[in-house]
Amino acid sequence: MKQGLSLRVSQHLALTPQLQQSIRLLQISTLELNQEIDQMLDDNPFLEKDLEAAEREEFGLSQSDLSAPRDDADHERDAQFKDSGEVEVDANREVEAGPDAEAGWEGDGSVDIAPDDIEWGGDAPPSSAADPDASDATEWARSQESLPDHLHRQALSLRLSDADRAALRFLIENLNEDGYLEDSLEDLAANLQGGPPEDDESLEAFEELVSRLQMALRLLQHMEPVGVGARDLAECMTLQLQAMTDHDVAPELRELALSMCRHPLELLAKRDLKRLAMSVGGSELELKSALALIARLEPKPGRRFVDVERQIIVPDVIVTRQGNDRQGQPRFRVMLNPEVMPKLRVQEIYANALKGAGKGEAVTGLQQRLQEARWFIKNIQQRFDTILRVSQAIALRQRNFFIHGELAMRPMVLREIADELSLHESTISRVTTAKYMSTPMGTFELKYFFGSGLGTETGANASSTAVRALIKQFIASENPKKPLSDNQLSDMLKEQGIDCARRTVAKYREALRIPPTNLRKAL
Repeated sequence: MKQGLSLRVSQHLALTPQLQQSIRLLQISTLELNQEIDQMLDDNPFLEKDLEAAEREEFGLSQSDLSAPRDDADHERDAQFKDSGEVEVDANREVEAGPDAEAGWEGDGSVDIAPDDIEWGGDAPPSSAADPDASDATEWARSQESLPDHLHRQALSLRLSDADRAALRFLIENLNEDGYLEDSLEDLAANLQGGPPEDDESLEAFEELVSRLQMALRLLQHMEPVGVGARDLAECMTLQLQAMTDHDVAPELRELALSMCRHPLELLAKRDLKRLAMSVGGSELELKSALALIARLEPKPGRRFVDVERQIIVPDVIVTRQGNDRQGQPRFRVMLNPEVMPKLRVQEIYANALKGAGKGEAVTGLQQRLQEARWFIKNIQQRFDTILRVSQAIALRQRNFFIHGELAMRPMVLREIADELSLHESTISRVTTAKYMSTPMGTFELKYFFGSGLGTETGANASSTAVRALIKQFIASENPKKPLSDNQLSDMLKEQGIDCARRTVAKYREALRIPPTNLRKAL
């Protein structure tokens, strides 16, 4: 074998630390961003929160009156929008970190305060500045009572011994979010004792503990909301039926419903009247009345407490209506939510302390941390600038949605926005994930505005979101005694000029969590 030397030229793409951080900050949610900022504030001494909201320098959102590049058709649509906060962002920043990117976090040795170092988000006024009486949504959510707190408050009115009160508190803390006690009393007692009983003495203590938990469970199951503390759905419904008085429902009807709950629940789910009649007796009319009574019960007693904690979403972008234009068409304003914009700046005292510090390994390390803080601020700025640009492009294309709702949604894919803003499609995907927009029609994830299209008789496309809304509308207005089948829904859509197969209708109906015909039929 003969050895030799040869030269070969090749190209490869290397992600610098700055670019990696920029991509990561772009795809995370607002909650994760706050966690990232807190971590950076702890790790980097040159980064601090600007509590005084220093003056903005001429960068970032201060260039909000500049328009992103668009074609002629988009300029015509722009006339119907009053754009607030539209930013000119270099599209290449998503793939190029700048001429000094190859240096990693290492700077050029400069320790002077640059214009970009001053602050990001300082022009974001606190919500109380605009309206002192306005309450923040997250504060409202925290003020709501959770299920354990609600039960603990009721337990305070009971006259119990310390041991019984501790047992009741223990059961309350072991409820799941729906209000069910998933573990058996024996397992809970064994966990309290550190394991199953091993001798007669521990067995006696174990049985006493189980007995005390049983008494605490009876107290818990008499608390509000009714049905809390149940071990399964059948017991939950039984507790609610037993709590009804003769003034609420006829005793015979309540006893029939209780008898139905003691049998397999799949008979209730399928509304199998024949097998129910064989099991519990009663006429068809009585069984239908009992089923209607059971349908009024709450299968998840803790639902209303969970919804309060889950449904609070702080939007990243806000779309508001700003009057009408000269043609009388509604005009909308697209802006970033000031509540989610962090106020950050470089610590001026520490940065100035590096001036004239000379050279050395320690000084070089501090300069790198200073440069890291600068890049972090710039990457956060780029994140919000990109979110704003994408949101404005979405709002321009889905303008009719803000006026007429889901039925006016246009079909749109990620590539359309990517081509319009000269960004990569993966960038649009990152921006629209876990980012939310508050609109006159409600708050939606940015991905909600994207959807495939279905062909129509006119040759145009109808958005899948609009088709789902139309299916929902058809079902809402159907005759409960003769609900519409998927075939009928497909035919009704064809009458509207939308070509939608039965299987597609079934897929959309299941996505809307609408039960099939046999479960929607009124008895």
